[in-house]
Amino acid sequence: MTTPRLPIHDRMAELADPTRSRLLAALDRHELTVGELASALQLPQSTVSRHLRILADQGWIASRAEGASRWYRRQPQLDAGMLALWGLVRDAFAATPAALQDAARVDAVLAARRTVTQTFFATASAEWDALRAELFGVRADLLASLALLDPSLVVGDLGCGTGTLSAALAPHVSKVYAVDASPAMLATAAGRVATFDNVDVAEGTLEALPLGDHVLDVAVMMLVLHHVADPVRAFREVHRVLRPGGRLLLVDMRPHTHERYHETMGHVWLGFAAETLTTWLEDTGFVSVRYAPLPVDPAATGPALFTCTAIMMPAPALVMA
Repeated sequence: MTTPRLPIHDRMAELADPTRSRLLAALDRHELTVGELASALQLPQSTVSRHLRILADQGWIASRAEGASRWYRRQPQLDAGMLALWGLVRDAFAATPAALQDAARVDAVLAARRTVTQTFFATASAEWDALRAELFGVRADLLASLALLDPSLVVGDLGCGTGTLSAALAPHVSKVYAVDASPAMLATAAGRVATFDNVDVAEGTLEALPLGDHVLDVAVMMLVLHHVADPVRAFREVHRVLRPGGRLLLVDMRPHTHERYHETMGHVWLGFAAETLTTWLEDTGFVSVRYAPLPVDPAATGPALFTCTAIMMPAPALVMA
């Protein structure tokens, strides 16, 4: 009677070749290219490619393309039988001189990768900021940091202008209300955020916001307060639309002497000092006011900026309720 051949027999045959065991051991912890494997195992690339093809056909390894290269790794989702068999082979192979030498050479391959990066930065550090801006844009790091926001937040972009900030916030939060008093600005903003279904654009002034009570978790006033005729009234409105414990983020100009801004850009105020803002905010129900000057951009021609944050303190009636 013929003894049936079990699937495990085929699996054992696939790993019976020492070269395939060496390759799988190298790929067990690292993702490597054919060239890197050939270097680490000191084998011809044709030999490496042939055995990789067998391992890939049988589901032992996975690969992905990146540019002109193909990267290989051990299949992360081996079935239980394959995983158990590989564990036995790996444990028996791990302490052999060949395995120890392969591991050392794989480490050398990884060190060579780091050397390439370190060499680049050793010569490019002086130009890196400009190069990064050229490749990815000057706001890439700031835009990426918005992913730290709680995705459940409802944010008001108050004085949204052309909607740049609203568009940046929209992918990372639950809802954005973009409010501005200028129909021309709002038309541009509406076009910019048209692809987002979680942005509402509305016309209104900061002194009379077109929003209900306690609808916002965060209110942002980005370079708009210097246009507001009555900042205290605007802060009362922001307090009204924020939920208890909600936050205000204000960005504007520090005190300056550019008188021409009154005529050329319609500015009402020539910047704001920390003491003035703190008084206004505390008088309108905000606490934990924090004013911080921003670093000056050498390429900027306007006044220096600051950030000011504050927390909405509920009115006494709300506390009792």
